[in-house]
Amino acid sequence: MSPQNTQSPSRALEGVHGVQVALHSPFALTETNQRRDFQSSTCETSANGANLQLSFQWVWQQRPACLKPIHCKLDSHGDQTLVETAANVLTSLPFIALGLNAPRKSLNSKIYANSLIGVGVASSMYHCSRGKIRKFLRWVDYTMIATATVCLSRALRNENPRLLMAATAVCLPVNPLMVSVIHTGMMEVAFAKRALKDPDLRMAHNVHKMSSLVGGMLFIADDLFPKTPFIHAAWHLAAAVGVGTCNKLLE
Repeated sequence: MSPQNTQSPSRALEGVHGVQVALHSPFALTETNQRRDFQSSTCETSANGANLQLSFQWVWQQRPACLKPIHCKLDSHGDQTLVETAANVLTSLPFIALGLNAPRKSLNSKIYANSLIGVGVASSMYHCSRGKIRKFLRWVDYTMIATATVCLSRALRNENPRLLMAATAVCLPVNPLMVSVIHTGMMEVAFAKRALKDPDLRMAHNVHKMSSLVGGMLFIADDLFPKTPFIHAAWHLAAAVGVGTCNKLLE
């Protein structure tokens, strides 16, 4: 075959009426564009998914502290000196006394009274501890306080919603602070309603409100100024006064 007959297809069809020669196949071009569009769409979807995941992570990290599991540190927070440790232990003993003298008219009130004794014992053990076991005893302290609030809620109201109690059982070992907040709120509502109906409880309720306000301020101050001595001991005393007024509800 001569070189003249081996012309490229494009030149061989030149001049033929009604025939247009394309240097590149339109199908290949379309396929290439579709592939690029698909890749671009995939990249955009991946980027949007990553941004959405980051947004969810940021929202989850910004959740309130009461929804976060407790993180106990191995330090001497609230026990900088032996004198301060002694003060914290001594101010934990009123909870034991309150538990021993709490009304025990029903099974639930007996359980609550014993839980108050547990609060005093757990707090004393925590403040006396040092080293790695201190982290575990801090968790025991938080959990025992939350347990006492649950027991008080049961003592004031025999029939709590089953869903609430199931959620309490799940969250108690993981986030006792949130459990304490919820059941303390229920107790506050019950106390206020009883005080409106019973004039004999109004004085105790007023003392309870003041002690709760002072205790809340001391709790926040203890967290903001951890090196300030005796704030934690003062919070113990304010909390003990508040608990003592709650015992009036069980009489």
